[in-house]
Amino acid sequence: MKSQERFIRNAVFNLGRGAIGAVIAILLPPILVRHMPSESYTAWVLVLQVVAYLGYLDFGLQTAVGRYIAFAGAKKDQALINSIFSTAFAGLALAATVGMILICIAAFLIHHIFPAIAVPLLAPMRASILIVGISVALGLPASACNGVFVGLQRYDIPAVTTGVGKILAAVGIIWAALAGQSLVVMACMLAATNLITYFLQFEMLHRYAATLRFRIQSITRSAIHELMGYCFSLTIWSFGLLLVSGLDVLFVGRFEFSAVVSYSVSATLVNLLNSIQCAIFSVIMPHAAELQAQEDAHALGKLLVRATKLGMFLLLFNGLPLLVLASPLLRVWIGPQFVFKGTPILMILVVANMIRLTTMPYASILVGAGQQRLVIVGPLMEGFANLTASALLGWKFGAIGVAFGTLIGAVVCFLASLLYSMARTRRSIDVSQLRFFGEALLAPALCGLPVYAVLLATLLGKPFGRVFTVLALMTSLCINAAFLFQAIKNRPHVPKATDEIVCIETDT
Repeated sequence: MKSQERFIRNAVFNLGRGAIGAVIAILLPPILVRHMPSESYTAWVLVLQVVAYLGYLDFGLQTAVGRYIAFAGAKKDQALINSIFSTAFAGLALAATVGMILICIAAFLIHHIFPAIAVPLLAPMRASILIVGISVALGLPASACNGVFVGLQRYDIPAVTTGVGKILAAVGIIWAALAGQSLVVMACMLAATNLITYFLQFEMLHRYAATLRFRIQSITRSAIHELMGYCFSLTIWSFGLLLVSGLDVLFVGRFEFSAVVSYSVSATLVNLLNSIQCAIFSVIMPHAAELQAQEDAHALGKLLVRATKLGMFLLLFNGLPLLVLASPLLRVWIGPQFVFKGTPILMILVVANMIRLTTMPYASILVGAGQQRLVIVGPLMEGFANLTASALLGWKFGAIGVAFGTLIGAVVCFLASLLYSMARTRRSIDVSQLRFFGEALLAPALCGLPVYAVLLATLLGKPFGRVFTVLALMTSLCINAAFLFQAIKNRPHVPKATDEIVCIETDT
């Protein structure tokens, strides 16, 4: 398969997986809000938030598996592929054990973490955290399988397996809510579908990579050292991400419990932006690994500019409607009772994530090129800025303060990437900061000028009429769509990818 066709195919499958998640994310909240008691739904949101922290125990090993299989495939290094997979699988199994211990501690201390939770909800909330948490922990070793498919550039396989799991989970949770079942039943539904997903992933690994198996003898010191070096910086990145977005709902639950629903549904919409960008630009990672193997810094720089420019057009196309239509969207989606608190939160979070997601292509290329270790200061700066601002502003102003903390962190992230990180990676990714800012960021951002004018007038207390606002939005979207179409036609050039990994026998 030609490299350009492979790039588009992988992006389409990633988008398909993201689309399934997006549809589910849009359908679930209004159903659950309308068919569950308010406190029960809030408790369910907090259960999912607590359990989600287990994902950080991945330590970047899934990404490392994908990167090294693509890299070793370009080098035709069979021994490295076997060693990396077995070592990563063992590390993820250890992480799963640690995760189960931590989730038990969290369940036991939940009344200290969220003192506003009603006493009758404490027992089912603890049980739900244990049930869902253990199932998520068991999925850590299975994530190595997805890493293999990423390295093989078979994004269709994880897209299908995770997509099926998400659909089954959504159906089970919706049934439980409509039938008036408890949090524990909902947790069992989610846990069962998680286990089904892991089974499918291992089955696909057996089918499409029949010779690749976990072997203790393949765990080597050199592989451990290589993965630790590679994943150390990814772990720092994950820690920074935890400080950026992982604690927001917890802060809201602590400082303004009544705003948890408004904040969580706003965050759900904003996460769609993140999912779309991630689905499209994560496929760059194995291509960047191949370019790094060829030591082509100029090609990596060219890829960065084109990918970031495309990313800006996509962010504007998806983000501007959320800004302009935030209030009516929330009213129709989850009900008018959440509009007053939810609208400003949603708008602030959209702006914050549009700013920080401009660096998504850069992050994917850094990981693929193995250069993320050079820029660990930036994620830490963003993380601690976000944590400090969200904690202080949340304590003072509640949920809206937490949202402003996220915005402050996003600005720090952007400035750190542009002014600090790009200077350090210039030798590996050859592009000047001035060219990157002007060509990849500023020029596409000008498409949104009509919307910026409307929003500025609203902030100054001189809002335009609804008709003029809609016209401004449509004008920006039309201009942006034209440039987006042109950017897709001139899509980023990717190197010729290896069609097979020599050590893996594929069975089609």
